[in-house]
Amino acid sequence: MVLVGVLWLAVALGIALLFWIIVQSLRDTRSILAEPFGMPTSLEFENWSRAWTVGDFGRAAWNSAWVTLVSSGLTVVVAAPAAYYLGRVDTPVTRFLSNYFVLGLGIPAQVIMIPLFVMLSRLYLTNSLIGLNLVYIGISMPFTVFLLISFFRTLPVELEEAAAIDGTSPLGTMMRIIMPLAKGGIMTAFILQVISHWNETLMAMTLLSSTDKYTLPVALIGFVQQQTYSGADWGGLFAGICIVVLPMLIMFLFVSRRLTEGLTVGMGK
Repeated sequence: MVLVGVLWLAVALGIALLFWIIVQSLRDTRSILAEPFGMPTSLEFENWSRAWTVGDFGRAAWNSAWVTLVSSGLTVVVAAPAAYYLGRVDTPVTRFLSNYFVLGLGIPAQVIMIPLFVMLSRLYLTNSLIGLNLVYIGISMPFTVFLLISFFRTLPVELEEAAAIDGTSPLGTMMRIIMPLAKGGIMTAFILQVISHWNETLMAMTLLSSTDKYTLPVALIGFVQQQTYSGADWGGLFAGICIVVLPMLIMFLFVSRRLTEGLTVGMGK
């Protein structure tokens, strides 16, 4: 009972914080400094337009959307067949590979950041959205494979046996029978990667140096640095935070039920 109360308290604090950020994004800097927890007397929508133009959030939003969708989609496309094979075939080699992917979950991104930067610089892929896509796919692969293995193991083996009796090839069985049945798990993995890649900051900040290549989190940091020299624009800063946070929040509201159901099914084995 105490844990439930703590959980609901954390939810209430999160909602209150989000409401406060949205309210402050509609106030001017002077009123925010004078009364940080006050309500707006007039709606300053100029804060949003200023963050969008001065902070170059329009270009950054496009970069974030492109990188997020491409990297998340390719991660799932590559991870799904690997997870299917590792989840269905039980040999010493597949067990070793499964454990190898699990080990990848314990490697912090900070540890591999410098080797990745050196490798990408030699391939001329630093300050490149393609290079950032490759990094996101690589660092997301262990979790995605590990997650999808559990989904494929929940599917009955009898379906594959029936398909084999009907003369369906292993590839045909995977593409026409197993993958459609596992679409809930695949969609869950895709959504989780979209959220992760959209909010990722460390790798993007390390690998990208041109403002025209910035993703939204890096553009927000750049906007904050601009305000350090030109004078704090707190209204624009809060508007920038909303531009980064709200798209993922809206998406989560639409897919939260599917996401919860997918994760629950994945815990079956």
